[in-house]
Amino acid sequence: MSRSRILRYSLFASLYFAQGAVFSYYTALNSLYLRSFEMSMSSIGIIGGLAMIPFVLKIFLGMLSDRVNLLGLGFRKPYIVIGLSAQTLCLFAIPLIHPVQQYGLFVLTAFLLMAGMALYDTCTDGLALDTTSQAEQGTIQGLMVGGRALGMVLVAAALGTVADRSWPAVFYILAGLSLLPIPLVLAARESPRPTNQKFEWGAFAALIKPSVITLGLLGAVYSLVINAASQILNPFLEESFQITYTQAGFYTAVWGLGVVMGGITGGRLTDQIGFQRAVKGALLASLAAILALAFIFSSQMAWPLAALFGLAYGYYETVYFALSMRLTDPRIAASMFSILMAVANLGTAIGVGLSGVLVDSIGYRGTFALIAALNLLALPLLRVIFGRQIRQANPAE
Repeated sequence: MSRSRILRYSLFASLYFAQGAVFSYYTALNSLYLRSFEMSMSSIGIIGGLAMIPFVLKIFLGMLSDRVNLLGLGFRKPYIVIGLSAQTLCLFAIPLIHPVQQYGLFVLTAFLLMAGMALYDTCTDGLALDTTSQAEQGTIQGLMVGGRALGMVLVAAALGTVADRSWPAVFYILAGLSLLPIPLVLAARESPRPTNQKFEWGAFAALIKPSVITLGLLGAVYSLVINAASQILNPFLEESFQITYTQAGFYTAVWGLGVVMGGITGGRLTDQIGFQRAVKGALLASLAAILALAFIFSSQMAWPLAALFGLAYGYYETVYFALSMRLTDPRIAASMFSILMAVANLGTAIGVGLSGVLVDSIGYRGTFALIAALNLLALPLLRVIFGRQIRQANPAE
């Protein structure tokens, strides 16, 4: 791969920007799009949960990328191109499908779209692990989380405005943005792997370490919490304050700016203060920010609280990703990292399904309060995660 740090970071940023553009739709508009067909929040939650299954199956995508140099073109690069292409095709297909009358086909298309995203996401993570030193891990994860959020910020407001006029145009714009990283991917060259990064089945023994198992559980809790809250924020604002799609896009843009700041500052802060303090801070920030959402009583209050939630979201996500990089064995980089991400994504799948059901049962405010309280489940896990290995690697602990 190119030795230029700028080009390397640009490649990662463009891939996460494309992912962020699609996430901007899912965060700001997907629930509103499906509600326009009079679909219940429970059904929307089920679709969200099923669509996340490919991210749980990232384990096998990571193994494939670690082991198979596809047609001699590389272990990461060709899979990234395939994933982006699949995402693009599905986005073109979605406007042709009625989500209620053709429910099964819609779910299948959403599944394939997410499968494409999961593939290039896994291989991008693998490429980052292949080329990033330990000293840069917090910084690069902050840039990647921030790059994805920047895609959300720049696209969300525009998509809301477009949605007020034409839903199909929303999907066509996202399809076009999905193609943007392909020139940089095609121009990249994968360097031969060092001997200590050659795939070895024996390296999977690292997965049974208590610190790694517990880290996976932390990932499931953090991901369940922040994504469950994220999915219901705009439907809550729409039903409480009758916001338009355009306004929903702007709220997501403000939330995304918070994620950008949380990702960038969280990555640098983690490198400076160490993982243990960073994780504790992220946990408490998430609890406070999500609980605050339950106390939005006007559309004006939503602006600063959406930004605060975004800051906590980006910070928590960056800390978890960077810690996962630190514990990953380079011989099975994409496999092990994807396993940790798959467990986290299982939490997301449960969270988005659970939040929809809870809203129909106890309302939005009760759901925010309950989700916030679930952060406390992570506290007993921290002592196991931060064993001697992590403390030695972080003198600041």
